[in-house]
Amino acid sequence: MTLHPQSRRRALLRHTDAIRMAAIAVAALIVQGCATPPTAPPVEAPAAVIPPPRGPLVARDDDYAIVLPAEGDDFARLAQRYLGAASKAWRIAEFNGMDRTVPGQAVVIPLRARNPIGVQQGGYQAIPILCYHRFGPKTSKLTVSRAAFEAQMDYLAHNGYHVVPLEELQGFLEGKQALPKKTVAITIDDGFRSTYEIAFPVLRKHGFSATVFLYTDFVGASDALTWPQMKEMMASRLIEIQPHSKSHANLTLRLADESEARYRERVRREVETPVGTIKDRLEVPSATFAYPYGDVNEIVVGELTRAGVSIGLTVTPGGNGFFADPYMLRRSMIFGNEDMEAFKAKLTTFVRTSAR
Repeated sequence: MTLHPQSRRRALLRHTDAIRMAAIAVAALIVQGCATPPTAPPVEAPAAVIPPPRGPLVARDDDYAIVLPAEGDDFARLAQRYLGAASKAWRIAEFNGMDRTVPGQAVVIPLRARNPIGVQQGGYQAIPILCYHRFGPKTSKLTVSRAAFEAQMDYLAHNGYHVVPLEELQGFLEGKQALPKKTVAITIDDGFRSTYEIAFPVLRKHGFSATVFLYTDFVGASDALTWPQMKEMMASRLIEIQPHSKSHANLTLRLADESEARYRERVRREVETPVGTIKDRLEVPSATFAYPYGDVNEIVVGELTRAGVSIGLTVTPGGNGFFADPYMLRRSMIFGNEDMEAFKAKLTTFVRTSAR
């Protein structure tokens, strides 16, 4: 039987208390056995003062560590110390059901990732991937205003959402890496300059990561990102640039009078050209690819595989469970003519499979 994390935590704390009491008893026996027999009537000794445990670590095995946080020991510091990365602080917070540490109050640290596929009684974890295009003062279906984008990012920041880069989804899809319960990823298609001018400062304010999917024929246009702007955003370690094809053509549609061989060759160029250009200009490999118009077929997937690309993204709305096809990941389009309630509705991170 698998215990609920809170039950396991209480059991671990009871186990630790038992260890403490046993250690005290053993210590008392040792002292009694080594003492010289008294030559006078014994005098009642004052009650022994048991010193608190030295250091924050109370108990540890291969699966858990129990610590007493000191002043300043927040979840990030504990995660850095015991899990090797401050970014894993969420694992400690979620396991203990706490928003913050309290000095002297025991905290259980799960040393191994638990439930990497996010399946729980009644449902499973889903990762929403948000898809933006451009930003500006005049909103339209594909243009989100600065104010709306700021409000959306503020909502994520103030409501416990964890924004992760797409590369972290790989381990989740392989059933190897757990992600926070409220995980979301952000993508921006095409490569409009407004990504640099409007979206990037807002993302940087919150420390949110995002993937910009660039179709390389667009570079050089008056409203497109420049290579120096892309390098500047990448230097922040928050933004990655990945391919969105060469020309933004629908890769599943054969042109009029286009032979099978010519179609396959065109698809190959639409994949290989942006992958090569991004590697040459930005010195980064391509691991993800956003399909123009969200359309994909087996020929496109075959070219991605040959190019070393392991994740493909559509614009089919919805979240992604651990079982999602990595070449058919869902993304929810964020439209400029929708309100905040519509945005919130696209943030479903748990899909219920039963009424319980």
